[in-house]
Amino acid sequence: MIPYADLKAQYRAIKPEIDAAVLRVLESSEFILGSEVAGFEEEFAAYCGAKHAVGVNSGTSALHLALLAAGVGPGDQVISVPFTFVATTAAIRYTGATPVFVDIDPVTYTMDPNQVEAKVTPRTKAIVPVHLYGQTADMDPIMEIARKRNLVVIEDAAQAHGAEYRGHRAGAIGDLAIFSFYPGKNLGAYGEGGMVTTSNPEYARVIRMLRDWGSGSKYHHVLKGYNYRMEGIQGAILRVKLRYLEQWTEARRVRAALYDKLLEGCGVTAPRVMADARHVYHVYGVLAPQRQALIDHLQLRQIQFGIHYPTPIHLMEAHADLGYQAGDFPRSEAIAGKVLSLPLYPEMTEQQVKTVSSAVRAAVSSEVAAVRT
Repeated sequence: MIPYADLKAQYRAIKPEIDAAVLRVLESSEFILGSEVAGFEEEFAAYCGAKHAVGVNSGTSALHLALLAAGVGPGDQVISVPFTFVATTAAIRYTGATPVFVDIDPVTYTMDPNQVEAKVTPRTKAIVPVHLYGQTADMDPIMEIARKRNLVVIEDAAQAHGAEYRGHRAGAIGDLAIFSFYPGKNLGAYGEGGMVTTSNPEYARVIRMLRDWGSGSKYHHVLKGYNYRMEGIQGAILRVKLRYLEQWTEARRVRAALYDKLLEGCGVTAPRVMADARHVYHVYGVLAPQRQALIDHLQLRQIQFGIHYPTPIHLMEAHADLGYQAGDFPRSEAIAGKVLSLPLYPEMTEQQVKTVSSAVRAAVSSEVAAVRT
């Protein structure tokens, strides 16, 4: 069996350091925030090229607080995309604002900048481009529109730790950025975790208060806040793992390049990378015209896979009240019907990549033969 990801193998490779980090927190009893979280914030900000980083309990919480710090609230509109994990939309709605969707670019599957300006209204407060699968959105034209229309840009970088756009790291391109440290991410906690990065000291100050019940100091509550604090153990674990992130990222990129080579010309569409960009391959998503047939073939060979994501948000029952319908975002709908995520992780062997690639090619060949007969 080839797993979609192998967190056990990753842990075994760094077990002594992880165990020591956890024990350090147990000894210090700094279970909520504390020195390990503060250390991780400083190190992750430096990694991204931002001046500030604020650790929270999830990527969803990070986006919620980033929006609030940017002044987003009831009656406002926030431009984003429907082809993303549902948390992007959920966080916007937590503030009382309304998500306004634009479709995705057909090559990168990220926000199509050409559609943004037409959706700006007097109620628009922010733009949330999603850096999908490990590749950033095309940020320069988005930032240009935002500056012209006095809008805040919040990068949803939950899948883009270490991704780069024209020499700039994700997390230091927009006014704010958010990250998730869900265990399966390229930089994952052993539980939940998230981060907001920014170079604006006022945003950072407000977010630090909002994550801790709105307090400026203990029992002195300045804002209506939340219990969104990062745990000390997660901060300690993430400090260890951050030291390996570049090594793991390059391992992902090597395996992605091998997939590219082995799948060339076989009938599935491999991920495509923007010029002047560094893709970090959180997901290696291919487009399969006959996805179910490919799924059946992979399952027979005990190869795990994922679908990111099968239903665009505008077609989800939970968000039907936004008023969208099938056909409103044809690119998102088309990609959602074809995309399939193949196993890819730093510990994956070359032989495993070849086995998966062989299975994909065999499945596509079987489909072609069936059509011809």
